Amino acid sequence: MIKGLTITPPVLGRISIGRVIVKDGKKLPAKDDQFTITSQVQNKDGWINHPLDEKLRANNDGKLRQIPVRLLFNDPALNLRAEYTLFDRQTGRPLCVGDGEHCQRRTNNGVEQLPCPSPDRCPLAQGGICKPYGRLYVNLSEDDELGTFVFRTTGFNSIRTLAARLSYFSAVSGNKLSCLPLQLTLRGKSTTQSYRTPIYFVDLTLRDGVTLKDAVQDAVAIDRELGEHGFDQAALEAAAKHGYSNSCFEIDSDDLLDVVEEFYPTETDAANNNRQAESQNDITPYRVGSIERSLKESVTAVD
Repeated sequence: MIKGLTITPPVLGRISIGRVIVKDGKKLPAKDDQFTITSQVQNKDGWINHPLDEKLRANNDGKLRQIPVRLLFNDPALNLRAEYTLFDRQTGRPLCVGDGEHCQRRTNNGVEQLPCPSPDRCPLAQGGICKPYGRLYVNLSEDDELGTFVFRTTGFNSIRTLAARLSYFSAVSGNKLSCLPLQLTLRGKSTTQSYRTPIYFVDLTLRDGVTLKDAVQDAVAIDRELGEHGFDQAALEAAAKHGYSNSCFEIDSDDLLDVVEEFYPTETDAANNNRQAESQNDITPYRVGSIERSLKESVTAVD
């Protein structure tokens, strides 16, 4: 295998709770109160909706707020990837990725492993230029049982909720996440910080009408049946873990510029178009200041 090549689960499309619009020639994040499922193809108006979007929307009175999903892996950490990430807005490449304890950072000497004090205490991260970046991989189609759709977010609410649900469902099912009937559910709440406007975030729940008892009982039966037919779940998870660790920065580089434009708009762009995006979509505006200039002077991207 080529070293340094990120091997993530095959992605067939994207799931989002926000969207990107073009205003004055610039791509900016915009608020939304429902899911959108898109393909991997764009046109001049943005990402083209996946056929599943229309199909699922028809079953939900036009508002897509629940999506039935299946997880590929039993290990919660293989389904949800999340780190503190600082991107270079010009190239879309990650400059520093950390977990609050250690980080991988691009410097003049190459990629170095350094302490990660978390964004609140890191001198390079001041001004909101480093924040959590999460990716949840889920399967939506029986036509491709190893293909995934990825939900990306920089919101603490979604990342914290998804991490908790994955951990809890794994525990109660005896580590059989891949066999549980689950769904993504869009939730909202209001806080003082959001000025009482709804904050939308993503939750992971059992599908409607399914009890936890029945879900666990069925998961045990499905896991046993798959094993009897020779399906090796442990080998699949080992392969995924090896793929994730094949590069220093565990991020697919194909669409990083799109990620930066969606989640890290400049302060001026965000103020003109999306001051409410943080409260509505779990998206935090990217703020540019003197720290960005000092960062560019001290940190360089290397091939």
